[in-house]
Amino acid sequence: MPKHYRPAGKKKEGNAAKYITRNKALNRLQLKLPEFRRLCILKGIFPREPKKKLEGNNKTYYHLKDINFLAHEPLLEKSREIKAFDKKIKKAAAKKNKNLVHRLDKGRPSYTLDHIVRQRYPTFIDALRDLDDALSMIHLFAALPAEKIHDIPAERVHSCRRLSLEWQAYISRTHSLRKTFLSVKGIYYQAEVEGQTITWLTPHVLHQVLPDDVDFRVMLTFVEIYETLLGFVNFKLYYDIGLKYPPILDPQLEAAAAELYAMVKGLASNTATSMEEDSPDAAADNNPIESEPNELEQNEKILSESQARLALLQHRLSSMGKERGAITDGQHKDIALQVREQSEEGEDDDEEKKSCRTLFKGFKFFLGREVPRESLLFVIPAFGGVASWEGDGAPYKETDEGITHQIVDRPTQSHKFLSRDYVQPQWVYDCVNARLILPTEEYFVGRVPPPHLSPFVDDEAEGYLPERAETVKRLQAAAKKQLLPMPGMEDQDMNDQVNILVDALARRNEDNEAAEKEKREAALERAHQEDLLKELKGDSYSAPLLGKGTDELRERSQQEESPSTGFGPENDGDDSKVMSQIMMSGKKRKLYEAMQMGKAKKKAHVKLLEERKRKAEKKA
Repeated sequence: MPKHYRPAGKKKEGNAAKYITRNKALNRLQLKLPEFRRLCILKGIFPREPKKKLEGNNKTYYHLKDINFLAHEPLLEKSREIKAFDKKIKKAAAKKNKNLVHRLDKGRPSYTLDHIVRQRYPTFIDALRDLDDALSMIHLFAALPAEKIHDIPAERVHSCRRLSLEWQAYISRTHSLRKTFLSVKGIYYQAEVEGQTITWLTPHVLHQVLPDDVDFRVMLTFVEIYETLLGFVNFKLYYDIGLKYPPILDPQLEAAAAELYAMVKGLASNTATSMEEDSPDAAADNNPIESEPNELEQNEKILSESQARLALLQHRLSSMGKERGAITDGQHKDIALQVREQSEEGEDDDEEKKSCRTLFKGFKFFLGREVPRESLLFVIPAFGGVASWEGDGAPYKETDEGITHQIVDRPTQSHKFLSRDYVQPQWVYDCVNARLILPTEEYFVGRVPPPHLSPFVDDEAEGYLPERAETVKRLQAAAKKQLLPMPGMEDQDMNDQVNILVDALARRNEDNEAAEKEKREAALERAHQEDLLKELKGDSYSAPLLGKGTDELRERSQQEESPSTGFGPENDGDDSKVMSQIMMSGKKRKLYEAMQMGKAKKKAHVKLLEERKRKAEKKA
């Protein structure tokens, strides 16, 4: 009997036991293809690529464990209930029994995706790491129109709009925004939340034309799970800073299309009310028996409330990793004050956070009608500024004398105030990326603004530093009162003065040696020429001089010929590189060649950028 003989009907081994085709998975789960796709999207299951495709190369394979995992999913049974329920409604509608249809429609079964979010994201940090695509999709559907042709319900659009505004209000409240970039696709944002870097894209506020070649059913399935995920994240973030969730909106501001400002204002009011409720003085003032003061009952009430607040603070401190110890009533006020100060001011030793929180501090902005108001109302308060606009619900009007900057994008203005600067919207975003208040002269209305550079590009890694980036870098150094190195010098050399002196001495010695060498060579050349002239005239000349000159000339010729032979000290590095390439394995050699190709492509790209820059300068 062979060693690997397996009788027919026995247990399978290898890839046949690990993978299953999509058709077999559909038959096992008794689902249709759209339902199977939706279930895989919600559960995060994707196709696999086995090494050996036993059933053919043109088929889709899944892990058998994933399919068995789907077989025990509660959503599978719930989808079957909904399908059976739809059949009942369809049957009642066919019999024209409107009362039965109305009664059945009220009892439609519903489901939630909370358990799926808990399964896919065991910790809060895992949810934050996977939030980039969720935020981009939520902001996209918040700007789409609700159309029946593409089955986009209005409730879904309103829910995405609410979740996106809650997220922006939190980022603006905690000053967590770090980078922003205006592009053709939309506006890129990057924030830092709980130590995690989150980047998302928001579309421009324009009329959206929905294409017909996009499957919106698949996108709506993603939005369904992303809504639940973002709802969990928003609740946790709001709870950590002591705010109520969901925030209460001002109906007048919401009607005036200022939802983000209304939400930020609601957060401020919620914080104020929570602080008043937490203070023992407010509890004593709001005591209903104040007219008939009873000290014993009043003290008991204050003590019970203090103990409740004390337990809440101990729970928060334990979550931050501190010991859960007994805290006295005298220490309670200090701890509560520290917690409120941290939630209000967000104090941190990080210099970047401090610069972000105070970048626009003391500035008052007024936004014109033609600028992206919603984006600016999100960015300016996130960096410590105050913004207003023209319309109902605005905090102040255009005639306010305290306005320092007016953001406009029209070449002509009906009335100009001399006490403020009229700048283009790009100035705000460039200041945010540079962490610096840039000069406003280049951004005046009617002028062509400087290039808007992306903060997501590492100029040092790319090998090309644009002229505008170098200008901003020098402005930052001037603001910090630092001295930048001259072009061609490294930052490390500027920081280490000893290296500068050593390099200067080495260069001076090399120059002296080169000058002496040139003098010796010139003297030898002149002596050789004189000997040749004497020989032509027939005069005698000294043999020692000839021998000395010929020997030195011979040595010099050998030194000049040695680099060409490839055995000089200058070519030792090249020889080592060639030998190392010869000794490389095939896999490593291909990897090395790919790296060299990448470097060559990068150099070609830098060359192309420099050529474009030269052409632009010539045209200018």
